[in-house]
Amino acid sequence: MPPAPRPRRSYDQYCAAARALDTVGDRWTLLIVRELLVGPRRYTDLHADLPGVSTDVLASRLKDMEREALATRRRLPPPSAAYVYELTERGRELLPVLQALAAWGAPALQERAPTDAVRAHWFALPLLRGLAGLGAEGVVEVRLDEGEFHVRLGGAVESYGDGPAPVEPDARMVMDAETCVALGGGVLTVGDGVRAGRIDLTGEGVLAKALRAS
Repeated sequence: MPPAPRPRRSYDQYCAAARALDTVGDRWTLLIVRELLVGPRRYTDLHADLPGVSTDVLASRLKDMEREALATRRRLPPPSAAYVYELTERGRELLPVLQALAAWGAPALQERAPTDAVRAHWFALPLLRGLAGLGAEGVVEVRLDEGEFHVRLGGAVESYGDGPAPVEPDARMVMDAETCVALGGGVLTVGDGVRAGRIDLTGEGVLAKALRAS
C-alpha cells in the first residue's frame, strides 16, 4: 500500500523563496525533478538512478509532487501497461533552477570520491548551460565513458535525455567526464576542446559548425 500523503509543511513566511522551498525543499525532491526532466520514468527507473534513496522516501516524495502539481502518474498503453511519472509544465519550469544549482555546485566536482555514484545524463544539466548562446539549435549526442545522453539546444524549449538521441543528431561529441565538467563550468569551449584533442566532434550542419567555432 502506498504511503499516505504527508501533511504539507511550511515555513509560514510570506516570501517567494520560502514558498518555493515549501514545495521543493525536501531532501531528494529536486533530484527527482532532475530525473524526470529526462522524460517519463517508471518508478523502478527512478529508484535505479537515485542511488541512496529508500523506496518509502521515493514513494512519499512522488506523492508530494503529485499533490503540488509538479508531476503526474499515468499508465502507458498496451502492451506495456506500466505506470510512469512525468513532470507537469510547472515541474518543467524548474529546469533553470537546477541549472543554476548545477553551476553553483560545479566547483565541487574537482575530485570524484570512490563512493560517488555517477550516471551519464547527470552531466547534461551543466552542459546545457555551458552550451547556451551558440546562436544555433538542434540535438547534440554526447558519449562519455559513463554512457550516453543527448541535449536539445536553442528553440523555445531546451531539454535533455538519457541514452542516444531519438532522432539523427546534428552533432556528436565524444569526451571524458572531466572535459564535460569543464564545458559545463564554462572553463573550456567546445572549439578549444576539439583543438586540444579532448573532444571528438562530428557533424557538418549549422550547429556542429557553431560548436567548433565556440
